Amino acid sequence: MSERLRRFEAIDNFRDFGDYAGVAGRHVRPGRLFRSAHQARATEADLVALAELDLGVVVDLRRPGERRGQPSRRPAGFAARLIESAHDDGGEAPHMTFLKTADLTEESGRAFMTDTYRRLPFEASHIDLFRRYFEALAESDRPVLIHCAAGKDRTGLLAALTHHLLGVGHDDLMADYLLTNTAVDLEGQAGFIAERLKTMTGRTASHAAVVAFLGVAPEFLDAAISEMTTAHGSVDEYLAEALGIDTDRRDRIVERLSA
Repeated sequence: MSERLRRFEAIDNFRDFGDYAGVAGRHVRPGRLFRSAHQARATEADLVALAELDLGVVVDLRRPGERRGQPSRRPAGFAARLIESAHDDGGEAPHMTFLKTADLTEESGRAFMTDTYRRLPFEASHIDLFRRYFEALAESDRPVLIHCAAGKDRTGLLAALTHHLLGVGHDDLMADYLLTNTAVDLEGQAGFIAERLKTMTGRTASHAAVVAFLGVAPEFLDAAISEMTTAHGSVDEYLAEALGIDTDRRDRIVERLSA
């Protein structure tokens, strides 16, 4: 799995999430589906590497305020279709409110993340972005990059939905989701992140709390899947009813991304 990771100087959690067994014995094409954290700190070498991917679509899942605070750097001649949301409630990002006000323990971190995942599939901005992303997949034959801030939660859910649509098995789907924990070296970065959090919030978080908050866990994604199933009967019905993916669009996506 670690071979999927693409090393950049200042872009975290970048990887190819294609190249899995998919529907009807077919294989998801490699080099077509990429996911990452934001590109605000991208170096010149990173921009060259991004340009070499020949991206046709970039989906930025961040809120407008996040994009203003950490604007993306783009390669020279960047001409990919950019999909982003104008939905902005003007409020503070929920994770910042949590970090400033909650009891920073492993238990509270896991509870916050689980509750966050229960809401992710139904937020208006995500439905809008997810819908436009799948429309682009049905139309584009060039590589696609999806990203948020850390490339793990909003991005992780959208990658999992893509895998589900393409017939990737649950074990592979979950393994790809959990690869974030390897890509970002949670244990190695926890001390540094804890100091940053203390500077930002004036509060001290335990090592376990930082790891829980920065990483991903099966129960997080399972919570989203459970909520989609409860609301729509199945993930397939969520894709159809909430995101408008009819049989024709689904077939076109499978055909474009399968070998």
